Amino acid sequence: MKAVVLGGGGLTGRCTVRDLARGGRFTEIIVADLDVELARAAAAAASGATVRAEKVDARDPSSLARVLAGAEVCVNAVQYTFNLEVMGACLEAGVPYLDFGGLFYMTRRQLEWDGKFRKRNLLAIPGLGQVPGVSNVLAAQATSDLDRVDSVVIRDGWRDFTEGGPEVMFTWSPSTFLDEMEKAAAVFEDGGYRDYPAMSGAEEFDFPSPVGRTRVYRTLHSEPATLPAFLAPKGVRHVEWKEGGPGIDVLRTMSLLGLGSSLPLRVRGQEVVPREFTLALLRREGLLGVPPGVTMNDWEVCDLEIHGEAAGRPVARHAQARFPPKPEWGLSATEYAVGVCGAIGAEMIAEGTIRAVGVVPPEVCVPAKAFRAALAARGIETTIHPPEAPLAAVDPGARRDGKM
Repeated sequence: MKAVVLGGGGLTGRCTVRDLARGGRFTEIIVADLDVELARAAAAAASGATVRAEKVDARDPSSLARVLAGAEVCVNAVQYTFNLEVMGACLEAGVPYLDFGGLFYMTRRQLEWDGKFRKRNLLAIPGLGQVPGVSNVLAAQATSDLDRVDSVVIRDGWRDFTEGGPEVMFTWSPSTFLDEMEKAAAVFEDGGYRDYPAMSGAEEFDFPSPVGRTRVYRTLHSEPATLPAFLAPKGVRHVEWKEGGPGIDVLRTMSLLGLGSSLPLRVRGQEVVPREFTLALLRREGLLGVPPGVTMNDWEVCDLEIHGEAAGRPVARHAQARFPPKPEWGLSATEYAVGVCGAIGAEMIAEGTIRAVGVVPPEVCVPAKAFRAALAARGIETTIHPPEAPLAAVDPGARRDGKM
């Protein structure tokens, strides 16, 4: 079996490559990236399968078609702004697809392609990474026994105990982070969406150890784009995302200074795009990814606070995921969690564990028990307190017909 990891030389894609190679379910893994040197480095770090680097431009349909030919699955780890281009190539090639998120608006555009994928009897999963991804699957399982769901508030916090590293480094796409700092946060309220300013609604929240008490803020995210539709039969009225941790205030300051702007300006007679300058500067300074010789010791925790009703009684429940780093692979908590979730999803699709058709979010199609077991095998702990009632015979991730 052949798997393609597009953007496989990047911060998260390289982890997907390594985990897939270790899993041994694929005989061939293609590390496809515009930067072929990064792709080769990712391929060299993987073992256990035939891993090959290929130079691929996600903006070039012929380039994508060449690398996708004969694949059982494509994991899209490139910048979310290219999701539709990659989905279109997978649709043309007849290859199942998954990505790590679309930052709300792209996710909603992707869902509009449901009919196209169903017509081809093909699956595309938008947002099967860490958050979104694990958060969506936990939301499905933690609400499965409730008769009514009033609200789901997702909070994500992180803490870094790393010694000897730079004060600032990016282990997730800085371009995506800047978008979160600049775009209004979409919150689902009483049957519709309301926009709130980015970084509004600040609150202190007590995450489980080792993150602890952390200030979190509203930002734009993908979970509110899909969970309200999934939970609509249970009358959900509120779905919200918040996040916070070391470095988020730096990102906000960068945004306020205009360093994330895509509007060009002239500097000494030369046209400069601030965001492109920012990314180039971060790359030059070695602030993208974990620097060589630095042993990561950061942690991330996602908490879902759920309120609803079961058997006529009110229910308050927390579903949580604790994401550790992978220092032996030189990966932060975010890089590791996002990457292995992509690998788990790819394996489940190729094996037929996920059998849905259409453009289907994780909460609808991913079997929660199997997914959480795969996470546990990789050192990622997930819990639901108090425990939900035993699941019905059909897992909430067992949808096969492609309908919401």
